[in-house]
Amino acid sequence: MRAVRTRTAAPRQAAGAVAGRHPGTGLDLFLLAVAVSGISLSAPLIAATAAPALAIAFWRNAMAVGALTPLALLRHRAGLRAMGRRNVLLAAAAGALLALHFALWLPSLHMTSVASSTALVTTTPIWTTLLLRLRGQSSPALVWAGTAVAFAGVVILTGVDLSLSPRALAGDALALGGGMAAAGYVLLGAEVRRTVSTTAYTYVCYSTTSVLLLAACLVFGADLGGYSGETWIKLAVLTVTAQLLGHSLINRVVRGLGPSVTSTAILLETPGAALIAALWLGQNPPAAVYGALAVILLGLALVVRGNAGPARRART
Repeated sequence: MRAVRTRTAAPRQAAGAVAGRHPGTGLDLFLLAVAVSGISLSAPLIAATAAPALAIAFWRNAMAVGALTPLALLRHRAGLRAMGRRNVLLAAAAGALLALHFALWLPSLHMTSVASSTALVTTTPIWTTLLLRLRGQSSPALVWAGTAVAFAGVVILTGVDLSLSPRALAGDALALGGGMAAAGYVLLGAEVRRTVSTTAYTYVCYSTTSVLLLAACLVFGADLGGYSGETWIKLAVLTVTAQLLGHSLINRVVRGLGPSVTSTAILLETPGAALIAALWLGQNPPAAVYGALAVILLGLALVVRGNAGPARRART
């Protein structure tokens, strides 16, 4: 009987991890904090970088692929070969969704207000929870409540100033699509990371993203070179912080923390970027940033607590 229980418990625990029901570890939460700090640098760095938005998105992924290539081919070659056709296709699909996220969201910043774009693109945890529901993986009520509270924190900071002009409405739609694409990216990453290492997954994912963004740059005529030395340095810093420490660590912890917790934590990017912009660019943050930060953290705590209960029951 003990052997039977052991064999049946493993699939249940694995399913719980994909559904966002695994509480993770202290190390996962620490790495998630580092990841959020990394992606919080994204907006201030992009604002300070004199290059087209699509080109910035391409170079941050292409440089990340260049940095990962020696590690992937020398130390993780066996892992790449063992991925299998299904995992390679899922990782490539995640890369396509990440490229779509960048391609939709960055242009929206020039079509609608930054506040509206930010609020709409950060609907990611809502779409993540809905997609999990469509897959037949129900989320506890506390997860839904925590997601709503965390998103309310973003609204407190950004406000909702939707415009009725056709251009602004198109920008709002692009930002909303960017949030949906990010949800699919997180969910597919969680699925692949069940059996594939972080390096192998991110290498395939970022390679796909780079190729697709390169194609977008060529189609839309975004300049890929001719930048100043300062711009190239900023692109390198963006790659290290937002891409390698940000997205890569998110891909690392999503296996243990699950997509619900991970996508909700990404909401902390909004107040994080505001605080970094205040320290680096001298842009005084609104007083609401501190209240918004507290509200988002409260929502994240509710999501973590909501996911912890089912995970404990799955192990018994």
